[in-house]
Amino acid sequence: MKQSTTIEEQIEIMKKRGIIFSNENKSKENLLDIGYFRLGFYCFPFEKTHPNKNNRTHEYIDNTSFDDIIGLYYFDVDLRNILYRYISRIEINIRTYLIYTISNFYINNPIWFVDKRVVLNEYANRFNSYVYTDKFKDISVIKCHHRHHPNDIYAPAWKTIEFMTFGAIIRLFKNLKDVQLKRNIARHYNYNSIKSFENNLEAILLIRNSCAHGNVLFDINIPKPIKDGPAGTMGYNKSNLVGAIAIIKYFMGIISQNRLNDLDKQLGELLSDSRKSENVNNIIKKCSGLNF
Repeated sequence: MKQSTTIEEQIEIMKKRGIIFSNENKSKENLLDIGYFRLGFYCFPFEKTHPNKNNRTHEYIDNTSFDDIIGLYYFDVDLRNILYRYISRIEINIRTYLIYTISNFYINNPIWFVDKRVVLNEYANRFNSYVYTDKFKDISVIKCHHRHHPNDIYAPAWKTIEFMTFGAIIRLFKNLKDVQLKRNIARHYNYNSIKSFENNLEAILLIRNSCAHGNVLFDINIPKPIKDGPAGTMGYNKSNLVGAIAIIKYFMGIISQNRLNDLDKQLGELLSDSRKSENVNNIIKKCSGLNF
């Protein structure tokens, strides 16, 4: 097993591999702030053998600077911050529409989300392990509900689903039995295909979780290829960041044209930021498919 290395040793390793340092004191600050391991994800695209992860030589393309690596890192940070803000708006909209539509469809059944006449049996049977765990019941609103209504097994949909994760909400939608109800919800967002609607939501979920957990975003691979739908034909972008952003922008446009304009503006400003070097811009284009 490899041993831990000091900041000075880390810099020497990178120097030997061909990385140029313009200010070692500043670089030490960066390494202490970000971490050598995390920065490795942003070093990799500058390697001569990229994107091959087997038999890596760790040799870098000519004129690769530590400043370029840091520039790519902060581009990714800014990109995550921008997208997460707008995905949060999409998540709230989806959550609100599902609660409103389905609760009014089953107006006399406030806990329809565990009713086996409404959702698939397995989902209802495992709801407590999926969602209604002891930790979930410790949420102040849920706890308050049960304190005032001790005979209720569950809080009503508008309380319970409000605190479910985006992934749990997508799972709930997928487990609804009434196909026409699902079709009506999908059509609210101009989807004719329920499968495309679910698939596109899952693409947004993947980006949302990557943003929330600080994962590398600029070269993300979408494991389930994005299906075509009202956001357009994905073509070569069905598995990359460009395809995912197209889905995010589509939903944002459905929710608010003004917010879509804001998103376009912020992404444009980030991509055109002159502080990024040509090397960084080339890496971003190559890995993400984004155009400048």
